[in-house]
Amino acid sequence: QAQLVESGGGLVQPGGSLRLSCAASGFTLEHYSVCWFRQAPGKEREGVSCIGSSDANTYYMGSVKGRFTISRDDAENTAGLQMNNLGPEDTAVYVCAARPLIGDSGDYLLYPAGAYDYWGQGTQVTVSS
Repeated sequence: QAQLVESGGGLVQPGGSLRLSCAASGFTLEHYSVCWFRQAPGKEREGVSCIGSSDANTYYMGSVKGRFTISRDDAENTAGLQMNNLGPEDTAVYVCAARPLIGDSGDYLLYPAGAYDYWGQGTQVTVSS
């Protein structure tokens, strides 16, 4: 019954903001790094952002740097993604995934899909006027 469930997606106008949440159940998220991926129709899945044991160790793909902020709240067993200044190019299904922490400096980095133990079902983000 371990799972990740995303929420917070929706329809927003260009320039608007959304905050996504990734809630873990059935396991303790503090033992995992968390990444957000996205996939738009007809396009490959992209690794958007990752966080290690704290917000001191984060990764962002180039096109979202300065606009998106990843976070985690281990007390609530959740991770978040604040998305600002959204554009049509950000339209996609956003999915969170969790990978076991091993306690080294690479824990927050992006890894191939097979490295992640848990995946959510995704939440739709649509940016349109």
